Amino acid sequence: MKMFIQTGTRGISTYQFKMNMAVTLTNTHHSTLCIPSLLKQSQLLGGFNVSSSFRSLSSSSARSKPVVSALEIGGVTIDKDDVVKDDPTNNVPDSIYTKLGLQLHKRDKHPLGILKNAIHSYFDTNYSGKFVKFDDLCPIVSAKENFDDVLVPADHVSRSYNDTYYIDAQTVLRCHTSAHQAELLRNGHTHFLVTGDVYRRDSIDSTHYPVFHQMEGVRVFSPDEWEASSKDGTTYAAEDLKKCLEGLARHLFGAVEMRWVDTYFPFTEPSFELEIFFQEKWLEVLGCGVTEQEILKRSGNVDKVAWAFGLGLERLAMVLFEIPDIRLFWTSDERFTSQFSKGQLGVKFKPFSKFPPCYKDMSFWISDSFTENNLCEIVRAVAGDLAEEVQLIDNFTNKKGMTSHCYRIAYRSMERSLTDEEINQLQFNVREEVESKLKVVLR
Repeated sequence: MKMFIQTGTRGISTYQFKMNMAVTLTNTHHSTLCIPSLLKQSQLLGGFNVSSSFRSLSSSSARSKPVVSALEIGGVTIDKDDVVKDDPTNNVPDSIYTKLGLQLHKRDKHPLGILKNAIHSYFDTNYSGKFVKFDDLCPIVSAKENFDDVLVPADHVSRSYNDTYYIDAQTVLRCHTSAHQAELLRNGHTHFLVTGDVYRRDSIDSTHYPVFHQMEGVRVFSPDEWEASSKDGTTYAAEDLKKCLEGLARHLFGAVEMRWVDTYFPFTEPSFELEIFFQEKWLEVLGCGVTEQEILKRSGNVDKVAWAFGLGLERLAMVLFEIPDIRLFWTSDERFTSQFSKGQLGVKFKPFSKFPPCYKDMSFWISDSFTENNLCEIVRAVAGDLAEEVQLIDNFTNKKGMTSHCYRIAYRSMERSLTDEEINQLQFNVREEVESKLKVVLR
């Protein structure tokens, strides 16, 4: 459950959904399986409004680039047409489809896999045999699982097509690993860790990427576990949660100073964020809290209490391994991959690229439907990971009420020097796509 609101670097059904996608929780260490043939049967909900710019974005020029037609996730093949489809509510580009199934967190020599395994080791040592681990659950979930089952309000911004990748009106790419929480609780799991890739439409800079990885932890308590303590269930669970996570922070970062900050999440009450003082500054490590009773009641856990936490693997790995750019996690360059070894937590990354960025500015009069996330989707569709940053550097409104934005795009490869011809062509293509898909007027 990285608690759902994403800040600087990232920070949680099923009856209805089973009509569209078969969901099978197999043994204790394996997966929720997506069945493509059933995925194709999903029906659209009436009244789901999508802007014209959003619809047109789904058929951007990047769609013409060759991508693999099928992927294996959890032992089941998912066709491209199950994810990227000509549906008025679909906003999943090819570039996102190709990230499905890569599961960086399952690679033992990758920083994300090393970190995941280190966290698993902590729980294995301190809670021997209690926590069931899931790291192969299908990222295609229902909107009900992703939002309703974890009490995300109906008017929450995260439900917007501007923030979430919709396959159709009822089906999304999960925004957080908490999308599996209710299903696992209903299936009788009381101690579990869920790790997986999650997807959000977002800005372009060194700490944000439309695909990242989270770990969710949940522990359920029965009344006999807290009644002997003379404490109420909520207090007992909150104290156990803090003890658990303080131990995890010491396991990862050593003997660091910590502090708890009260916060708000829709699915926990009370809710907290854990911060540590690391490398001369306070760092938010994770979000957590005591699970809302409504979630437990709906899952058949009446008269019980639970805690839950969520953390972003990239956020912590960038600190522990001193990785300066989130795009590096996705590179196959041996100068990056060869620096890390199984079980070696916190090996400091040695930069291998000094290639300079190239900046290109683009100004346009925006339309009423313009959003920065849509702009970033187009830049990513054209330039891929060569787009290092998109930054608003100027805006103004004239006497006629028209608003102009000027964005600066930084292009840089982490592996080689880009030629002027390449950069100029990228910028030309971006301008064409922006004008065509976002219905803006270039200046």
